[in-house]
Amino acid sequence: MNTRSPSTPISGANGGPDQPFWETKKLADMTTSEWESLCDGCARCCLIKLEDEDTGDIETTNIVCHLLDQNLCRCTDYANRTKRVPTCIKLTPGNVAAIKWMPTSCAYRRLAEGRGLASWHPLVSGDPESIHLSGISVQGKVISEEGIPEDELEDYLAIWEDGDE
Repeated sequence: MNTRSPSTPISGANGGPDQPFWETKKLADMTTSEWESLCDGCARCCLIKLEDEDTGDIETTNIVCHLLDQNLCRCTDYANRTKRVPTCIKLTPGNVAAIKWMPTSCAYRRLAEGRGLASWHPLVSGDPESIHLSGISVQGKVISEEGIPEDELEDYLAIWEDGDE
């Protein structure tokens, strides 16, 4: 569990030995394991989004991908998700800054923008349930896309709190 205060300054350009990796490494320099551990488990990236063809504005629904385990907020076929769901975007250090529909609370987006992790992030809190307890995750707030006709998606638009701190 990281007990450092968010306002504690980082010492030196490379940080100290007691600093967590997300404070000392650039996203592109993280190992696969470190990168994957940044996912806070909110599953907001799994929400179905609609783009206005005229304005490019993105609206978010309360509908999630059929591969999402809504209780765990994890993909049930993570390794094959982009094959099974062609619209699923694999987040990488190279594209995270360009994906503007990612919630401002997303750890990947926060770090790409030079902000630290939120206090409820499991890497900070030490508790994998903190994301759900904080109300940031989609747990208990969504329905599966299965059986919903595409022309009815607009009926499910939702306002999501940004959860940013």
